[in-house]
Amino acid sequence: MFNDIERVIRRHSNLTKLSMAFFYAICVSIALNFFWTPGHIYSSGITGAAQLVSNLLANTPFKLTTPILYFAFNAPLFVLAYSKIGHRFTYFTFFAVLFSTIMMHLISPLKITFDPIVCAIFGGLINGLGTGMALKYNISTGGLDIIGIVIRKKTGRSMGSINIAFNLLIIFGAGFVFGWVHALYSAMGIFVNGAVIDMVYTSHQRLQVMIVTDHPKKVISSVQKSLRRGITIVHDAEGAYKHEEKTILFTIISRYEMHDFADAIRQSDPYAFVSITEVFKLMGHFYEPKVE
Repeated sequence: MFNDIERVIRRHSNLTKLSMAFFYAICVSIALNFFWTPGHIYSSGITGAAQLVSNLLANTPFKLTTPILYFAFNAPLFVLAYSKIGHRFTYFTFFAVLFSTIMMHLISPLKITFDPIVCAIFGGLINGLGTGMALKYNISTGGLDIIGIVIRKKTGRSMGSINIAFNLLIIFGAGFVFGWVHALYSAMGIFVNGAVIDMVYTSHQRLQVMIVTDHPKKVISSVQKSLRRGITIVHDAEGAYKHEEKTILFTIISRYEMHDFADAIRQSDPYAFVSITEVFKLMGHFYEPKVE
């Protein structure tokens, strides 16, 4: 019985991941063919590198389209993902890249030329939404997502900032090929893309939580039941107003866990004082669910 339930849940998870892979494929194809290509804007990551190389080869006998180069550049990164991140993660990443390659071919570019600023902003918004949603469901869109996840595990840097840092070469390439005005527009699009990724994909964002409570055992039990988080206990604190004895609890959660954490506090001590601040840098061990 338990195995049957587990099989149904896993099948549902697989369908959700495939749906997100296809959703990303539509997003990146719309961003590329409706906004980036007409506006001479370069994308971030492997997509931008594929655009750059495709344009450089346009006047040579070795013409290759952006979708073909996009798939070719991603192929060796599947090996990195398989060895460093997870097998199922790699399978779904492959489908995301495959779907994207197909959709880039099927969705025809718009003939209408928008203002380059509009192209940069809307291209970044749409692609960032697709990328963020894919990462949220533990699949990647290939390219810098794979490299970014590996580096994030080592350094704790956010996905958006890693994405932006790796794209400086793309910006310089845009400057040499299309001119420095379009390089500026490409940089704007890359920044918007990275910002949207960070807004959607929140599981990597760390928050420090301070809880002042009269019922530490109930709060600790409730939080650890809902979240797999260590808690530091400070005994014998005193409230200045009524001089009552309090206990202070400290823990680190991800922004993605905020809803579960709030529910845990409401159930265990709705009158607890809770302060939440963003963590600039985290040193030491922080548990992250394994990506399969």
